[in-house]
Amino acid sequence: MMEKQYDFLVIGAGIIGITIALKLREKFHERTICIIEKEQAIAQHSSGRNSGVLHAGFYYTADSLKARFTKDGNARMKAYCRSKSLRINDCGKLVIATDELELAGLDELKRRGDLNQIQLEWVSPEEAREIDPNAKVYKRALFSPTTASVDPVEICQSLMADCERAGVEMRFGTKFLHAERDGIVTNKGKIGARYVINAAGLYADKIAAEYGFGRKYTIIPFKGIYLKYIKNKSDVKTNIYPVPNLKNPFLGVHFTKTVDGTIKIGPTAIPAFWRENYRGFDHFNISEMVGIVAFEALLFVKNAFNFRSLAFEEIRKYNKRVLIDLARKMVHDIDPDGFAEYLKPGIRAQLLNKETLELVQDFVLEGDERSFHVLNAVSPAFTCAFPFSSYVVDEVIKLMKRREIIHVSST
Repeated sequence: MMEKQYDFLVIGAGIIGITIALKLREKFHERTICIIEKEQAIAQHSSGRNSGVLHAGFYYTADSLKARFTKDGNARMKAYCRSKSLRINDCGKLVIATDELELAGLDELKRRGDLNQIQLEWVSPEEAREIDPNAKVYKRALFSPTTASVDPVEICQSLMADCERAGVEMRFGTKFLHAERDGIVTNKGKIGARYVINAAGLYADKIAAEYGFGRKYTIIPFKGIYLKYIKNKSDVKTNIYPVPNLKNPFLGVHFTKTVDGTIKIGPTAIPAFWRENYRGFDHFNISEMVGIVAFEALLFVKNAFNFRSLAFEEIRKYNKRVLIDLARKMVHDIDPDGFAEYLKPGIRAQLLNKETLELVQDFVLEGDERSFHVLNAVSPAFTCAFPFSSYVVDEVIKLMKRREIIHVSST
């Protein structure tokens, strides 16, 4: 028996699911909207475990959705925080090279930043010292003044309160099991829905497959670990990042200044063996492990996107000393014994194209007149949340209109 019928059912109470629900309410004042979440609270996975950095938007190619949404997302998230008196640390970011070869990477980042109309400044070693005296700069660096830090959980909690005030129903402890034509089946019974929007993060590909979407993709989880610097909050004054390998979606080990000024280093990008492989055997799932390890073995054998060296390099970072030494290359002086506390790990729900064995760099969206699926909402999805969710809802409206046309023509 169907428990209740909703006009819109959103799966996943992370930042994307919540902001989609709010945008739906803005567009449809009288429609019924529900968010279901398998956990007992919001933002229990990527949305509550990310770095807290609001990115500026210069890493991404100009033709990407990431480039399209990051600049606006940064500004809108800051505006939201200020309107709600939520904390922001406007400390900016330095991207530094350590040798001549990496200078070419800085040039490419500047080129992308210019194409994306991002405020990004060349600074000399002397100018960099004025921003952060501890940053070790080889010849020149890039400074991003619009990069900032926030508290992701604080923001998600505020957005959830917005949802509740707007009449969006929240159902926690409610896990999607499978799809039916007029709704979904959960661990708490059947819920009816005229339209389903899948923003389930680590399980988005599994849910999409129930609707016939995302067939050429699978999610490969990568574990991100951070180390907290407990000696003081003053040894590093801004976010300090290395030049990344732009062929992969990972930004490398870096210094992050959190919203309260705490210093942390990370993250890693260690291949995980199941989707919620945070610590030890927590949330162990044998069927997930078999499928994921099979793909990781294939990537290792074929050495797709240099996965073999990536895996070896990242697994070494389980050694605290390796992680610290990578970070120390970017600064003049930091106490290696000051890194004494591991923070809550996160899992990156990274989409893999099964046909090409490539990691998908951009957001991936698929849907039809009955369901819509957010398949690759990885970093900088948190930064992009407001414009990205607006885009999703606009696409949903287009698809729903197609359903109405089909319905009229069939009658």
